[in-house]
Amino acid sequence: MSQRWFFVLVLVILGVGWGSTQSLGKIATATGHQPFGLIFWQLAVGSVVLGVVSAVRRKGLVFTQAALTFYVVIAVIGTIIPNASFYAAVVHLPAGVMSILISTVPMLAFPLALALRLDRFSPMRLGGLMLGLLGVVLIASPESAGPGVGAVSLGWLMVAMIGPLFYAMEVNYVARASTGGMDALQAMFGVSVVGMVLAAPIALVTGQWVDPSPLGGAELALVVLSAVHALVYASYVWLASKAGSVFASQCSYLVTASGVLWAMLLLGERFSPMIWLALVIMLAGVALVQPRAKLREV
Repeated sequence: MSQRWFFVLVLVILGVGWGSTQSLGKIATATGHQPFGLIFWQLAVGSVVLGVVSAVRRKGLVFTQAALTFYVVIAVIGTIIPNASFYAAVVHLPAGVMSILISTVPMLAFPLALALRLDRFSPMRLGGLMLGLLGVVLIASPESAGPGVGAVSLGWLMVAMIGPLFYAMEVNYVARASTGGMDALQAMFGVSVVGMVLAAPIALVTGQWVDPSPLGGAELALVVLSAVHALVYASYVWLASKAGSVFASQCSYLVTASGVLWAMLLLGERFSPMIWLALVIMLAGVALVQPRAKLREV
């Protein structure tokens, strides 16, 4: 297998793996587990996985002021808040719809980047933003209801959109402040550890602590979700370093599409023609807002 096709295979595996986390998250909430308890254990498992990877790489945590600031900010706006909105909303929304909504991240990042003067205005990318908003409107329409999946609640749809909005804020924060001199794996290892420390007291005080024993279906889904997320993120960083960030960013299409398919396979979800139309429109929007950097030869 040539190097190029190997990178394509890695890209597909990443997209399919990442796409499964929406359905696994819905399974993890099936027994009534609350958001902050789930967030703590997700970050705990992620910290262990990334810690092992860091030990192999011989690159551990960095404790400079810039690094510590990065850990705290990203733990809050890139992990705790969006994950809390995800776990709260996925109980009430189909996992497939949650997968479609995650594609709005680059669309929401664009106007924020303009406001922060981190990007230039582009009619094409504005068109992508408009397509993304149209997709959300179609999902919220009464016609979106289908067999096995009822009408999408507008209220919970707005709760679900909190996650993509904060992920868009995270993207722009990193673009403006950088990672404090760390590589991406070091940065996310620190974010996972700090996020775990922050989530623990919130889970205890609010009565949302999750006891992972005995290890039932919901708990196992959470463990798999956490490990998959940590591993695919590490692999994504590796792929971006080898094949270029633009090539690696194509993973977003696969995450959305495979997320819908995983929801159908694992949860038996079926969608109306309106939801499928929204999916196509969302993916078209993602294509328009993607940066047009030159692809690296792979």
